[in-house]
Amino acid sequence: MSAQLLLVDDEPGLREAVKDYLQESGFSVQVASNAREGWELMQQSLPDLVISDIMMPQVDGYQFLKQMREDPRFQALPVIFLTAKGMTTDRIQGYQAGVDAYLPKPFDPDELVAIVENLLARRATKAQAATEEGETPDIADLANQIAQIKALLTQKNALAQSPPPFTIDLTPREQSVLNLVAEGLMNKEIARRLDTSVRNVEKYVSRLFSKTGTNSRTELVRFALEHGLAK
Repeated sequence: MSAQLLLVDDEPGLREAVKDYLQESGFSVQVASNAREGWELMQQSLPDLVISDIMMPQVDGYQFLKQMREDPRFQALPVIFLTAKGMTTDRIQGYQAGVDAYLPKPFDPDELVAIVENLLARRATKAQAATEEGETPDIADLANQIAQIKALLTQKNALAQSPPPFTIDLTPREQSVLNLVAEGLMNKEIARRLDTSVRNVEKYVSRLFSKTGTNSRTELVRFALEHGLAK
């Protein structure tokens, strides 16, 4: 399942070139010409990762990043800076602001793809490990996933399509957990609904990840909506 990326850059030529390359690499990409437009898009459809320029009019990349990090939904969201500001002091400022990676222009698009894949893989591994070990997930990351699920529910009709020519064998309890995850409920709420333990819910969610080939609750719900699995 392709990750959803948001690319924010005020240079039309570069923005379209990077978008095309990322799409050719298998990602779904939304674009914005400035930070305010990017913020509006994030309220409608939360991305899995953000790529942003720094030098933009009105709201620059540092301010945009600060806005994201102050919102619980986006505190764990991977962010990459693409920028012409390549001095060491600029990079230090970016990392101190909470950016995950910093790629000065001009850059090799293959390097950008490698950074994106690495950040997404690390995030998925962290979430999977927390689920398998029964640990409490990072609150900011969980809040982000719940917010993404609720955003997906507003697009439920658009995402729905005819089921593919294959079936996924879910037990009745797995189906019940999937339905409640697709409602945007947290594990504690699901456990209360089903009169079971949070640990059991975590085990069912982990099985759903395995059966659907997804790595996060957001991907799981998107998959379920696209393939008519959530009831």
